[in-house]
Amino acid sequence: MNFKKLFSISLFMLVVLTLSSFQLSSKIEKKVNKEIKKAFDISDFLLKPVKVPMKLNGELSIVFTEDNFFEIKENEGVVGYAFVDKAPSKTAEFDYLVLLDKDLIIKKAKVLIYREEYGGEIASTRWLKQFIGKTEHSSLVYRKDIAAISGATISVRSMTNAVNSVLKSIGILRNNKIL
Repeated sequence: MNFKKLFSISLFMLVVLTLSSFQLSSKIEKKVNKEIKKAFDISDFLLKPVKVPMKLNGELSIVFTEDNFFEIKENEGVVGYAFVDKAPSKTAEFDYLVLLDKDLIIKKAKVLIYREEYGGEIASTRWLKQFIGKTEHSSLVYRKDIAAISGATISVRSMTNAVNSVLKSIGILRNNKIL
C-alpha cells in the first residue's frame, strides 16, 4: 500500500474515532475545548476517552465514563486530563470542568454553565483559583480551604464536594494503574 493511501486511511480513521468517541453536547464541547486551549496553551489536541472498568467505577465517589473523562493528547503525548460533570445547585444543576496536568494536579476548574438566578459568583475565576494546585492528597473543607460566597452556599458546597470527589477518584484510578 502506498504512503499516500495509508495516510488518507489513517486520517479518516482518526476523524471517525474523534467524532464518535464522546458525547459532550456541542455547546459544552466548545467551552471545554476553549478552556483546554487556554489552560495548556495548545491549539491542536485530541480528547481521548479514558475507559474505567465498571467494577472500579463502583469504588469511586463519582462516576467516570468515556463520556466525561478524557486524556488530552498533543502530538501523541498526554498533556493532561479533563473531567466534565454536573453538580447540584439550589434548584437546578450546573456543568463544571476540572482540568488536570499530566501529574494529576488541578490546572483549572471552571463552571461551564450555571442555571440559577443567584449564586453565579461560583463561576468567577477569582473564586475558582482556590482549586488550582490541588492533588489527590488534598481534602478541601468549605469555609476552611474554600471561601464561602453569600447567596451561593449550596453551590459552593456542591462544587467543593465535586472537586473532592474528582480528586479522591483520581487517586483510586492512579492506584489501580488506570492513569
